[in-house]
Amino acid sequence: MNKQLLLSKRPVGLPDENTWTMTETEIPSISDGQILVKNHYISLDPAMRGWMNDAKSYIPPVQIGEVMRAGSVGEVVESKNDAFQVGDFVTGWGGVQQYSVDDGKSMYKVDPSLAPLPTYIGTLGMPGMTAYFGIIREGQIKEGDTVLVSGGAGAVGSVVGQIAKIKGCRVIGIAGGPDKCKYMTETLGFDGAIDYKNENVHAGIKRECPKGIDVYFDNVGGDILDAALARINRGARIVICGAISQYNNKEAVQGPKNYLSLLVNRASMKGMVVMDYAKDYGMAAHEMGTWMAQGKLKSREDIYEGIENFRETFLRLFSGEKMGKLVLKVIED
Repeated sequence: MNKQLLLSKRPVGLPDENTWTMTETEIPSISDGQILVKNHYISLDPAMRGWMNDAKSYIPPVQIGEVMRAGSVGEVVESKNDAFQVGDFVTGWGGVQQYSVDDGKSMYKVDPSLAPLPTYIGTLGMPGMTAYFGIIREGQIKEGDTVLVSGGAGAVGSVVGQIAKIKGCRVIGIAGGPDKCKYMTETLGFDGAIDYKNENVHAGIKRECPKGIDVYFDNVGGDILDAALARINRGARIVICGAISQYNNKEAVQGPKNYLSLLVNRASMKGMVVMDYAKDYGMAAHEMGTWMAQGKLKSREDIYEGIENFRETFLRLFSGEKMGKLVLKVIED
């Protein structure tokens, strides 16, 4: 049988126990040109919260009654597509279910002998691609820049900071709690850390970025974005990747109050969506894979088990009870 998680209603605030419904259906059959994938792991990402809203966005919302959208990595167990063989491992948009059918156009082969499967939905998957193109193409980093990244211990922020270090930047990360701050500086090699849960962020940025901020990579929005805008340098680049502090608001999203700092400093603030760079994913994965092999880029996955535990695991994104990339194993061994 195939266990699936269907969207039952559009949540207001944090998703509750009635947001999704677990169902069991027969393992689907496939037609010519299709493949059947046994999903081993699914990716849990903050963007999934936005996909549940019935609002205009860069991607259509998940419809009521549909399988919850999610990135996945798994094994081809049946194929009627000449490009894929049984036993191939693939990553794509399998959704929160144990088996998925695909025409092969949105699935990419991966090699589990080169990296563990969860890495392909983490550092070598969408979060890693987001970090790579966000900080290099949008942030336009150069050697000597001071780079500040919020959510610095998370799936995207941790890679952003490491890439900036590889490129010769001074990197400061913002995260919640001493363990995450220690992880950023001692494991990832960041030059400094700001603990937003236990210190004043404005004071922390002033301490860690005494010469101001050249690039700010924003994953959280809200008050932390405002604090960063107050310390930007002339010509600074602000990359808007996400705003996790706002995703579960029951009221209007809080926008930046310090936006006039962009005018004063002739700075830019731009949103980025990783899908815009799809044609270059292979190039980025090759370069990041090389950095990983050289020991310059570290990958960390926080893995939980059981498709039945999807909701409580998903909510760790918003409570901060995770480190690195959040992954759920959905198939039993």
